[in-house]
Amino acid sequence: MTDQDLRLEIDGHVAVIRLARAAKRNALSDGLILRLRDTFQQLPVTVRAAVIDGEGDHFCAGLDLSELKERDAGAGMHHSRMWHAALEEVQYGPVPVIAALHGAVVGGGLELAAACHIRVADETAFYALPEGSRGIFVGGGGAVRIPRLIGVARMTDMMLTGRVYDAAEGEKAGFAQYLVPRGEASAKAMELARRIAQNAPLTNYALMHALPRIAEQPADQGYLTEALMSAIAQSAPEAKERVRAFLEGRAAKVEKGSPK
Repeated sequence: MTDQDLRLEIDGHVAVIRLARAAKRNALSDGLILRLRDTFQQLPVTVRAAVIDGEGDHFCAGLDLSELKERDAGAGMHHSRMWHAALEEVQYGPVPVIAALHGAVVGGGLELAAACHIRVADETAFYALPEGSRGIFVGGGGAVRIPRLIGVARMTDMMLTGRVYDAAEGEKAGFAQYLVPRGEASAKAMELARRIAQNAPLTNYALMHALPRIAEQPADQGYLTEALMSAIAQSAPEAKERVRAFLEGRAAKVEKGSPK
């Protein structure tokens, strides 16, 4: 892997992280996964949101099978755990992440997309998990994250039968929260990222780190975690100023027809 396989651009408070292996449909090599991990660990403190995109016709067609090696069980486990650690930096890193999806969102590419917080797909996007037909199993966190998006039954069907979801089907199933015309996923992702970057950082942190864990806790524990996070967020000086601005009529109210 070279530095050209992943490109980082800073646009104001938004980091644009672009997979740049278009000739391989942005297939994920181990080197690219490690570079992705390092990029999120080293984002400038001025960055408040990030977009992951892919060059060319596809977001990411999955694992680079040319790197697939025969491994014993121990080596295979450690390899999978390396991917887990890298994608944890996406999901539980410093800033919210929006994926701009187009073309293939397949295998490891779908695992990467599932680690992001918001997914914007254009009408060329399609989703698949071909690991089942290749005699292997997901190993980049897909068995945990993807059922949370679409349910266990849908993921089982995809892996057993090789089912492919197109963009419209994928939005209905839960792969993406936004569906836009061909070629507009990046622009929409940037629009959302700029909006998110204006939020209070502690609120964004709570949504990234606390909300997913609250959703998995028993209700009584979830209520307590929510109360603690709420108290911490509203105690921040920026939160107090934002509430004051609203009460004094200096902040916009939510209206019908507000940005979608």
